[in-house]
Amino acid sequence: MDSSEETDSKFTPDSPVRRLIATLEQRFLSSRMSQSSVVLLLGILVGLAAGCGAVAFRWLIGFFTRCFFNYGELVLGFMGHYYTIALPVIGGLIVGPMVYFYAKEAKGHGVPEVMEAMVKHAGRIRPRVAVIKSLASSVCIGSGGSVGREGPIAQIGAAVGSTLGQWLGLSEARIRTLVACGAGGGIAATFNTPIAGAFFALEIILCEWGAEAFAPVVAASVAASVIGRPAFGDHAAFQIPAHNTVAAAELPFYIILGLAAAAAGIALTVLIYWFEDRFESLPIAPYVLPATGGLLVGIIGLYHRELYGVGYGLIEEVLQGAHISVIVLFTLLVLKLLATSMTLGSGGSGGIFSPSLFVGATLGGIVGIFAQHLFPGLVETPATYAIVGMAAVFAATSHAPVCAMMFGFELTRDYRVILPLMLACGISVIISRALYRFSIYNLKLFRRGIHIELGRDAQLLNQITIGEAMTTDVVTVTPQTPVRDIAHMFDETKHHGFPVVDEQGKLHGCVTLEDVHRAGPDGLDQPVDEIATHDLVIAFPDESINDGLRKLGLRDIGRIPVVSREDHTRLLGLLTRKNIISAYNQALMRHHTHLEETETEEHFD
Repeated sequence: MDSSEETDSKFTPDSPVRRLIATLEQRFLSSRMSQSSVVLLLGILVGLAAGCGAVAFRWLIGFFTRCFFNYGELVLGFMGHYYTIALPVIGGLIVGPMVYFYAKEAKGHGVPEVMEAMVKHAGRIRPRVAVIKSLASSVCIGSGGSVGREGPIAQIGAAVGSTLGQWLGLSEARIRTLVACGAGGGIAATFNTPIAGAFFALEIILCEWGAEAFAPVVAASVAASVIGRPAFGDHAAFQIPAHNTVAAAELPFYIILGLAAAAAGIALTVLIYWFEDRFESLPIAPYVLPATGGLLVGIIGLYHRELYGVGYGLIEEVLQGAHISVIVLFTLLVLKLLATSMTLGSGGSGGIFSPSLFVGATLGGIVGIFAQHLFPGLVETPATYAIVGMAAVFAATSHAPVCAMMFGFELTRDYRVILPLMLACGISVIISRALYRFSIYNLKLFRRGIHIELGRDAQLLNQITIGEAMTTDVVTVTPQTPVRDIAHMFDETKHHGFPVVDEQGKLHGCVTLEDVHRAGPDGLDQPVDEIATHDLVIAFPDESINDGLRKLGLRDIGRIPVVSREDHTRLLGLLTRKNIISAYNQALMRHHTHLEETETEEHFD
């Protein structure tokens, strides 16, 4: 049984939770509060929870870092300075079994798992993922794993949003919105970047910019930042020295930086999955592999301790203009690519955002040093190149240029970097897409047989409500109708089922052709109410047809009565598989027609 089925069983139509939800919905309706307002309020609640989760997760990282590096030195002091090699190994021995036995979704960098849940499971994420991801990633980072904290925070926030949506029994479209709210809120809180957090959720998690999801996602990011600012400070995540506006003569260097960032982003993407294949081919139990990767990372970290953990210390040095040679920066860039790929490829838990920033900062520092050496009177500081490089490498790995530009701007709150940011991020995304079609996120899904573009087409099912697709001209029968007459009606209409509705319009159940066959010749004179199915799967007109399709699949039935949320015995229509296929085909035709019209306009423009 998959996670979605486990969750569905807890929210049956007659459960206390569903009765509570129905009461709340009636209160919302009586207070004239629109459904969009309810989702907006829920988005704010998820944002607050994601902000609290980000604060707790950052505390966990600090706690485990002290445990491993401070107390580890006391316990393993007999090893001398070589004790640091053992720390990632010990962390891997803890993370591997934790992830393998309790939540395999917590393996890796987190965001692809959220995207998979959005495409395959209608946004449903098991509640335990938030707990296991928090512990596994904090142990991995705290023990020296060369990964970031932002991907885990996004997955933790997404799990919180999904859990709330499932607990309230919301439609799949709304659960997806709350998942995006949680992911965006987590990013916004940890970096104090509410705009970038919202764009992350819309551009990467939802993959759309619909007005319905925009307001809740933005509200969640703001709410999460309100929680994060008292904990992390109301200031930019990174400070860069004072500088003048970038001169036009410098733009060619930013073009070069964009090209180099594309190469670095592709390298990080390819290396992670190359190492994953190499580690999986080893004759070792999967839950031991993270310790193997930890050993390799420990050997690298023995000589370059800056590569342990998120690596923000080195980024700060580069941004502050510390005198670091090109050779050292290039060495750290290459070793960071290897250390991150080994950590994630072996099954460690952590994000790729911080490694992207590390690689981008060192790469930008190298380009900035060369530019300053060639034109000392023109280039004031390599720090600007470092911040642009950070955003450009992330843009190349994620294929999300708008999100990357917003991150670069909000990380420094310096408007003077916006032009080189736009130029470098645009170039890095164009080149990385041309040379390698996959982002670091959807490549993982593609390797699992999930084509994200097909998943987006499937999301059309969530954009059509059952009320739009259902049949309202429904043939019904009364509870007292003899089964014999029902059999004739089946022959005449070629239908396979009828709702059973009394004279007062109250829905009693449904009778199908299979029910008549089971009654046999001896049951033809009894009333249809005796053979009808009364334990019905019902649908509501404001749910998506994807919700309806899932309900049809749960019972393997061909039709669902559509009823009022206020009165479950009031029949509004009938949803059949034929209705769903017809509505989907129409939506698909409209979607592709719109794409063709857009391409035609672009061609003539």
